[in-house]
Amino acid sequence: MQTASTNICEKLCNKSILEISLLLNIPRSTVSVIITKWKQQGTTATQPQSGRPHKMTEWGQHMLKRTVRRSRQLSAESLAKDFQID
Repeated sequence: MQTASTNICEKLCNKSILEISLLLNIPRSTVSVIITKWKQQGTTATQPQSGRPHKMTEWGQHMLKRTVRRSRQLSAESLAKDFQID
């Protein structure tokens, strides 16, 4: 059984950058950058970058967003009750 990566490799492995860009309808510079990245790093995934780390963990960010969404819903409901015409 062939995987998707095997099929892609069969179609693109021995092609030039120009041929690949025309085949996939993407710029030559994009193809060149991807190939260079693969040769240098062995992957095309985004690598960690330098800089200040996030102050909150992903879990903390998720909980904060969840709390904000809940408080918005509650306040919208209370506003609707306050302005309800009898």
